[in-house]
Amino acid sequence: MTLPGVNPIVLRLLLQGVGVTILSATLSMMLAFAMAFIAGLAQLSRFRTVRTAATVYVEFFRGTSALVQLYWAFFVLPYVGILLSPLQVGIGVLGCNAGAYGAEVVRGAILGVARGQWEAAAALSLPPRLTMSKVILPQALPTMIPSFGNLAIDVLKATALLSLITVTDLTRVVSRLAVIGSWTFSWGYTVILVVYFCLSLPLIFAARSVERRIRKHMPQVARP
Repeated sequence: MTLPGVNPIVLRLLLQGVGVTILSATLSMMLAFAMAFIAGLAQLSRFRTVRTAATVYVEFFRGTSALVQLYWAFFVLPYVGILLSPLQVGIGVLGCNAGAYGAEVVRGAILGVARGQWEAAAALSLPPRLTMSKVILPQALPTMIPSFGNLAIDVLKATALLSLITVTDLTRVVSRLAVIGSWTFSWGYTVILVVYFCLSLPLIFAARSVERRIRKHMPQVARP
């Protein structure tokens, strides 16, 4: 079965667009998860300056539109001497934006660990770093997984915004095909809808699989 309007040239363009979408989503997710843990832990720091900096980061990115952030970074940063490619801008903005939401997930999961676990670590005279890495984080991680799965899917869907700053992802490729008349807009955006859904399915299954594995191998996780 041949899809309407799909020839070898169009197929190559579509595959390139899908590749850019997957690349931008993957790198944005990696940055988002890193920022989530950094900012989430920083918000619990005993140092006020660190807590304040983390809170400013989280509230700024949560309190402003991702689209406006993209436009600001794309159009304003060059004026202050920061020259980045459109893809770099997109990855940076999407990663930092999602990382701000992820930071609240990390913070909430850590604070949700039973108080007795903190007290037990203190009774064993464990230093703060070991307490966090060996006692608290392993117990908080299963709580984070479902939210991180949703966060990854949100990042994937948000990559469609990158077409607005000239990144040649799937959405921009299809929009060009529609503009030049190779495809209709209705058919093109139906294709985008289906492709994004297909790309999100592995993330959904992966998150559920990781959650099951963690809970299976960590039966000692405490319930608050």
